[in-house]
Amino acid sequence: MFAIFYSAIAGDPDILADFVVPNNTTIDANNFTFTGMRQLVGGEYPTTFTALKVSMNELPTLNGQSVSYAVLEFPVGAINPVHIHPRASELMFLVSGTLQVGFVDTSDNLFKQSLRIGDIFVFPKGLVHFQYNNDTTEPALAISAFGSANAGTQLIPTSVFNTSIFEGILDASFHTTRATIRKIEDGLKA
Repeated sequence: MFAIFYSAIAGDPDILADFVVPNNTTIDANNFTFTGMRQLVGGEYPTTFTALKVSMNELPTLNGQSVSYAVLEFPVGAINPVHIHPRASELMFLVSGTLQVGFVDTSDNLFKQSLRIGDIFVFPKGLVHFQYNNDTTEPALAISAFGSANAGTQLIPTSVFNTSIFEGILDASFHTTRATIRKIEDGLKA
């Protein structure tokens, strides 16, 4: 019964109007326009992995539309760390460069792929996944669409090692010593 209830609330709500009007807002075309991606045009390429996104947090009229978007910039050797999107699937289109991508299903099967320009890859909702530019000379650029106005992103390393999970739990879960766990935690803080 819990699984049925959880799946019923895990996505965007159905709305009973054409769109949701943000509180105390006079609606015009500006409410449906996001200009934050302009910085990509003719701009400098970042030196670290960068995700420029538009969700209902950046564009409130996306609320109830079940869609959001991100542009992912991968300099040489950059990685988008292991993460999940708890409320949406991700559909990634590779615009330039190459990427190594993959996800792990709930039976611990790894599905990995080498993407080239023009390829599209889907990351199922809620599953652990990653993207990595292992090219030594060329950056990569990808565009991702999400099936939610608020897909959410939970970085696994940060969620596990930069929280207050009781020390003994991590030691036992990873079958390792406290010293090893502290070394991982310290590395994530650098």
